[in-house]
Formats: sequence, C-alpha cells, structure tokens
Amino acid sequence: MSTMDVAAGAIRRDETVEIVLLLAFAGGFVDAYTWIIHGVMANAQTANLILLWVYATAGNWAKALHFVPPILAFAVGIVIAGWLRRAVGGRAGAISTLIEILLLIVIAILHNRLPDLAGTLGISLIAAMQAAIFVKVEGTVCSTVMITGNMRQAIENIFAVVHGGAPLGTLRKSGIFFALCAVFGFGAAAGAYATKSIPDLALGLPVIALLIVLLRCETMPREMVE
Repeated sequence: MSTMDVAAGAIRRDETVEIVLLLAFAGGFVDAYTWIIHGVMANAQTANLILLWVYATAGNWAKALHFVPPILAFAVGIVIAGWLRRAVGGRAGAISTLIEILLLIVIAILHNRLPDLAGTLGISLIAAMQAAIFVKVEGTVCSTVMITGNMRQAIENIFAVVHGGAPLGTLRKSGIFFALCAVFGFGAAAGAYATKSIPDLALGLPVIALLIVLLRCETMPREMVE
C-alpha cells in the first residue's frame, strides 16, 4: 500500500506515526537497558548471535552461552505474538502492549532479586512481541525495534524521487523512516542515561510510552481516515 493509497483510504490505528514513534522510543530504551545491565541486546538478535559465535570460536563457552537465553526468549515471544494475532485479531496490538507493560513492571520489581532471569528473558520476550505485532506504519513495513530496514527504506525513497521520478509524496515516507531511526536513537540515549542514573526506576519511562500506546489503541477508531 502506497502513501497515496493510505491518504485516500484508511489507516489502522496501530499503524499511525504517533504509535510507531512511541514504540521506537521504547525499543531503543530497553535495548540500551539490557546492554548496560546484562550485556545482551533485547532487540538485535543478530548481535547476540554474532557475539555467541565470537566467544564460542574463542573457546569461551561460558561467555558464549550468556547470549543463548535472549535468543530463545525472543523466539518464544514471536510464537506468543503469532498466537495472539490468531486468537484476538485486531486487538492483538492493544493486548500485546498491555502484556509488555505488565512484564516491564514485573521486571523492574525483580531487577534486584533475579536480574539475569528478568532482564535477558523477560525483555527479549517483550521485544519479540513488539517486533511481531507492530510491523507497519501507514501500510508500509517498518520496525520499531531496530533501524536497519527503516534506514534502507528512507534512503531508497529519496533515491526514487531524485533519480526514479517517484512522486514527491514519497519523501513523506522517507521522513517517517528517518524519524523512526532518530527516535530509536533518542530512546537508546535516554535508556543509557536513566539506567546509569536511576537503575531501579529506569523502566518506568518505556512503561509510560507504552501506556500512551495502549490508550491510543483503545481510544482511536479501529481505522482512521486522513
């Protein structure tokens, strides 16, 4: 679905720019949190897999195995998200966001008692659910838990306008994707600062962002017309 199609038709409430930017902030925040606290990535399982094999080939199996739990938890989160989509359909976004909020609160409470279990398993599971449920912005595929694909699409759209004769409206999509990258980075910066300054309360910020997402998902019409 193109930007023009979306403008002429309906936008799903979980695909609005406001919601994906809030999710990108939360995504960057929790990635910084898990890296600083636990030395693993919540979202970027590519990084976890690379580090696993870097340490494994060096013979440091204790360090290598440190990256296995978040990868497995991410896989479980994808399965849960798939089940949610089948079970509740259009309400999967709101329900998964509620689950994310509750899990983040539990993780914050368990932070001092079971830090590795709460952080490496719980947050990776949360990240997987977000990655699997919120997959589009205004009908176009995007990611709220990493920037690689968003950066590619932003640059490709600019190239298409400059050299391919694409309509100028395509630049709006580039702006959205660049904004996703910027907000994800801002979330990571906020996560790093909060984790070092107020580690016991740091997860309150992504909880607030997700609460806004939940409220917007529940109060907006299922489809919005621009």
